This record gives sequence, structure tokens and C-alpha cells, in this order.
Amino acid sequence: MPGRNQPLITSEIYHVFNRGIDRRTTFTSKAEYTRALKAITFYSFASRAIRLSWFLNLTNERQKEVFDTLIASERTVSVICFCLMPNHFHFLLKQENEVGISKYLSDFQNSYTRYFNINHNRTGPLFMDQFKAVRIESEQQLIHVSRYIHLNPYSGFLTKNLTELENYPWSSFKNYLLQENLAEYKIILDLFSSKDKYKSFVLDQADYQRKLKRIEHLTLE
Repeated sequence: MPGRNQPLITSEIYHVFNRGIDRRTTFTSKAEYTRALKAITFYSFASRAIRLSWFLNLTNERQKEVFDTLIASERTVSVICFCLMPNHFHFLLKQENEVGISKYLSDFQNSYTRYFNINHNRTGPLFMDQFKAVRIESEQQLIHVSRYIHLNPYSGFLTKNLTELENYPWSSFKNYLLQENLAEYKIILDLFSSKDKYKSFVLDQADYQRKLKRIEHLTLE
């Protein structure tokens, strides 16, 4: 993965996005989405002695021992929220150490690409060479970007209605509503008086964001 022209800053938060080469589908089955979810968490830890593929071959007891050790260790990034879509993904990431986000994206994409290529009998890269990263500069930007990310399945017409969006299994929105700590949701939720307030904040703009998505092509030069 080529180096970035502007290095990312430690302790700052970024909206990170990448898609499949030639906009190709990168997640084609429940098993692939599930594998990607495991990689999202696993590669956020800085002190890893093994790959995810090796970790998953351990016994359940040994996996728990290793994972407990990882949880107590430092992180490369904090995953604030995420959404996996058929041909792209969005992350909100806080960089926890130098080159943390670049290292995390490299590990995540390389691990998942190996898994995908074995399953599909293919070789070569799966994702675009350079991911996009936009620095978050205010609390307002932070919450609005999190809403944009969590609404992606609805604005992209993967979910038919808002109930399906709340239960979309491949984003952190469901974790926010259940307060399951797969993502570092507190960074966002602490800006609201309750998780229900955050839910309303997201869903109240769902149809507007979907409408914008429908006319997106009209704004392209």
C-alpha cells in the first residue's frame, strides 16, 4: 500500500473509505461479511503475534486466552463506527499510535483479500491501492459523519425500511442501539443524552439522505 502524501495524525479521528477495484463486489456472502467483522476487531490491536487465520484455527479455550490478552493491550486504532457494503466500506477511526490507521487498513485489507482470493480462486489485490481519509475537525462533523455511515445501507437501498436498517448486521449501528462494545460507540453516544436520542438523530435524516443518493449522479461533472 503506497505511503500517503499527508501522514495521518495520532490521536485524531478520520473518516476512512475504500472500495473494490473497478467497483467490484468485495463482500458476496454472509461468511465473507462475518470474516470481515472479525478482522475489524482483531486488527485494531497493536500486539498481535499471529494472523487472524491462525487465531481462528485455535481451540475456543485458546482463542479466549489470546483475545483476553489482546483486549488488555494497546490498540493501533479505535474503531468508532463502521459499515460494510457490497463493494466498499466506511470506518470512523481514531489513530492511537504512529501510522496506526495505515497499518490497520493494510492488515485488514490484506487479511480479508487473502481469505476472499482463496474462496474465489483468484489472485491479486481486491481493494483500491489508496484508501481515502478525511480528518474530523469538530464534534458536529463527527456525529454527522457517523450518521452518514450508519445510513449507508438505507440510502444505498440494501435495506427496504428503517426497521431493516436497525437490524443490518454489517454495521455498528445495531451495536450502538444495543450498546454492545464492538465499536468504541461511547465517543459518539456521550454526545447525546441517551442512545434513543442518537437513534432519532440518525433515522430522522434517513429519507433525506436516500433522496440525495438518488440524485447523486446529477451532481457529477
